[in-house]
Amino acid sequence: MDMRRSTPCSRCRQRFMAKSVTKGADVECPSCKPNYLPIPADEQYSSSQQQQYGLRSRMRCFYSQIRGKVHQSTVTPSLNPDPSAFNSMKIRSSKRAVLCGITYNNLKQYRLKGTINDVRNMRDLLINNFGYPGHFIRVLTEEESDPRFIPTRKNIEDSLRWLVSDSRQGDSLVFFYSGHGLRQPDFNNDEDDGFDETICPVDFQEAGMIVDNDLNTLIVRPLTPGVTLHAIVDACHSGTILDLPKVYMSKEKKWVNSSPPSGAEKRTNGGLAISIGACLDHQAAADTSAFTAGKMNGALTYILAEILKKLPGPTYGDLFDLINETLDNVNQSSCLANTRFLRRLFNSNFSQTPLLSSSAEFDVYKKHLFL
Repeated sequence: MDMRRSTPCSRCRQRFMAKSVTKGADVECPSCKPNYLPIPADEQYSSSQQQQYGLRSRMRCFYSQIRGKVHQSTVTPSLNPDPSAFNSMKIRSSKRAVLCGITYNNLKQYRLKGTINDVRNMRDLLINNFGYPGHFIRVLTEEESDPRFIPTRKNIEDSLRWLVSDSRQGDSLVFFYSGHGLRQPDFNNDEDDGFDETICPVDFQEAGMIVDNDLNTLIVRPLTPGVTLHAIVDACHSGTILDLPKVYMSKEKKWVNSSPPSGAEKRTNGGLAISIGACLDHQAAADTSAFTAGKMNGALTYILAEILKKLPGPTYGDLFDLINETLDNVNQSSCLANTRFLRRLFNSNFSQTPLLSSSAEFDVYKKHLFL
């Protein structure tokens, strides 16, 4: 607001002084149109009292306008431009995505600062670099006003069902998650290390966490031939978050078998599922301001997006080589972990190693990544 235009000009002040002695007169200033501030016509007010009353009224109106504009300016625009497209069976796209970023505003001690930036960064990448229609990217954050897009457990699971529903040959699907990840004991003999990996919805304390078994059932098993899913999970303990049977060890340059000891089926229905986890299952992932001064981002998300913007369609092998090289450089500069808590927890030797897993092996230096 232009503060100068909110103050009556000298001519209007003169008009105010002249009219203030008239009972019941209205005072109008061009800078305040179309607001008309009535001066009370009560006999008990003197002209000086009427002037004072009118000025108080004008100031109340002025501050009311300021408060209204400040309130309007704090409303965050939705990142879901056309929610009706999500439920329409007549409209479909061969490119669909679910992006979930959770800040945990209800848990002050566990609040994350970079997740919303991660979602915006990934959404811009999909639209501008990979041709995803904005109205087929479903975004779940705590900033959304529509309750359907708050990242509760139910909403996340419903969104993942929407993502894979009616998928056909040639479809490309993306699930992106930025938030907390945890581990819990595995009682199904599905994990070599004895732990299930999980993601934490905003209501996980009441509704529970979403475990890797659930994610596999929701978005891996339904994939039919010709459908490709990429899951990018920027969270702690996210290495094998989809429970895919093949894991690529980038340092050893080889695939290893990660099938469950129980023999449970974790494969797709003929499609291809590829997961990029921010770190190994026993590691933590960081939010950091190392890349953009004063602005927090998930380390994996920021590096991945920057590489794909500058080097479209890299091979998976080249992509992971570049990610690991960048993380090593940043870690050596001692600015990756953004909190003293992480430094204490990991004895100042904090590091994360992103992990690639897949429903089927492929040559990582020949296959190119196209989301």
